[in-house]
Amino acid sequence: MASAIGDYALLGDCRSAALVGRDGSIDWWCAPRFDSRSAFARLLDPGAGHWSIRPSESYAVERVYLEDTMVLQSTFSTTGGVVRLTDAMVLGPGRGHEIGLRAPHALIRRVEGLVGRVPLEIDLQPRLEYGLVVPKFLPVPGGHRSTGGPDTLLLSGDSELEPCDGGAKATVTLASGRSLAFALQHEQGMSADGGEAIDVRAALEDTISAWRSWAANHAYDGAHAEHVRRSALVLQALTYQPTGAVVAAPTTSLPEIVGGAWNWDYRYAWLRDASLTLKALWVAACPDEATRYFDWMAAAASSGSERADVQIMFGVEGERDLTERQLPHLAGYRDSQPVRVGNDAWRQRQLDVYGEVLEAAWTLRARLAPLSDGTAAFLRALVDAAASTWRETDAGIWEGREGERHYLSSKVMCWVALDRGVRLAELIGADEEVVERWARERTAVHETVLRDGWSEEVGAYTGALRSDNLDASVLLMAITGFLPADDPRMRRTIDTIERELAQDGHVRRWTGAVEGGFVICSFWLANALAMAGELERAEKIFAAVIARMNDVGLLAEEIDPSSGDLIGNFPQAFSHVGLINAAWSIHQARQRQERR
Repeated sequence: MASAIGDYALLGDCRSAALVGRDGSIDWWCAPRFDSRSAFARLLDPGAGHWSIRPSESYAVERVYLEDTMVLQSTFSTTGGVVRLTDAMVLGPGRGHEIGLRAPHALIRRVEGLVGRVPLEIDLQPRLEYGLVVPKFLPVPGGHRSTGGPDTLLLSGDSELEPCDGGAKATVTLASGRSLAFALQHEQGMSADGGEAIDVRAALEDTISAWRSWAANHAYDGAHAEHVRRSALVLQALTYQPTGAVVAAPTTSLPEIVGGAWNWDYRYAWLRDASLTLKALWVAACPDEATRYFDWMAAAASSGSERADVQIMFGVEGERDLTERQLPHLAGYRDSQPVRVGNDAWRQRQLDVYGEVLEAAWTLRARLAPLSDGTAAFLRALVDAAASTWRETDAGIWEGREGERHYLSSKVMCWVALDRGVRLAELIGADEEVVERWARERTAVHETVLRDGWSEEVGAYTGALRSDNLDASVLLMAITGFLPADDPRMRRTIDTIERELAQDGHVRRWTGAVEGGFVICSFWLANALAMAGELERAEKIFAAVIARMNDVGLLAEEIDPSSGDLIGNFPQAFSHVGLINAAWSIHQARQRQERR
């Protein structure tokens, strides 16, 4: 059975990602991009490829990221001794905001003997193209080169590994003071030569220095600083550096319900996440990254298309066609089927995206000025679209596939688009007559939501107009400024969501949801409570979520409230975005309290 999702740690080179378990096995790696076909996918099927280094006898393990890096150290203790395994993806040359631009698409692993003697098993079993291809390793100068399938791998480093059964294996006893180092480099194409062998020890030092050079320029000094700094590093690792796009997660098909069919591919970038992600990057002192993300988003969403609506998600280089397909040869994580690549949500209509983009522009307004004519026209068109379509139905923020409705959060975000459009009128070049129309529609949206979004029976604003079903997304009403958090009805809504949707601080998305607590919904609740002046309650919710982080500070999409297990795609950018923004709201609430 696959390891628990929370047992994995993230390795990244700002191009792609790998997941390594507490047992020393890399069970997921896609290269050269986040959404590329996998070389290791044991995460989704026992036979779909892995690379393990671990003691061959019973052990205990402790893990930690080296400070201010995404370089992982796992210390294995046995009765006979102690070894330390260091894992990373090579960042390549570059410092500060340039890290990852020239990454060589390589995994590096170094294992050191610290105490006594420890027998080790090393087992490298690539299975290319999502497990369909079993490559062969052949000797070449400097190491071994794989043949077979659409990708090339070059294995280099110490000589203990020998080709075996479509991979390479070794059994070795590592004594104190001795070390082994390996690199596995990926290149596309059957005819690729695999590049030059990597000096693992030098590459490791360069990678550590590169991460720390980036972290040194991003100093957050507010509430929960340790968790915010780690979350900022996670967001950087989930950034596709050539364009600035931030993927929702580096994985596909990790289930929202284990054994169920809600298994989606999250290796793409959503406009829905834009405003909250940009705010998180801004809070975490990453203004350059925030600006690059906005530039990518504006370029991707404003490029030529015959679609009437703005597309809600894109590939990391702006690809539009993300057509979904299933991989029936993979068993799925703990038999959660189907396994999907691609995501048909790209076809959906979601009216909230107008507000997401305009809120992002509002957050970055000082850095964006002056706007190019194209970007200004694009933003004006989005505000116009919000004014014209807010009365219509859409698929909603949660991307349900059961049909469109009048979702409240979509109306609220249309109001955000109109409100920010009015405020940004001069920057985006909107004339007086247009601004007056936007202002009228802004008032109409507000009045409609206040009238038709409130349920006296429930005692809260609900998920859709004239509905009695709660939805945690209405907390965005306070977070976006649609209503003050201390407005009487907003306060009742916050209290009702906490009472009806939260269990031990973990908030489900909607009434009757059978899934676990959705992490960002819990952080939204903490955020709204802090804004309403309920600092103690906000801190309690925040603490309940971070208590469920894994041992290296990572969060998935959801938390199973009964077991506390992390579930869903992992690590989830939106969860870490929610953490940063909630921490900032708590920090601001603390400051207000101190001033009083």
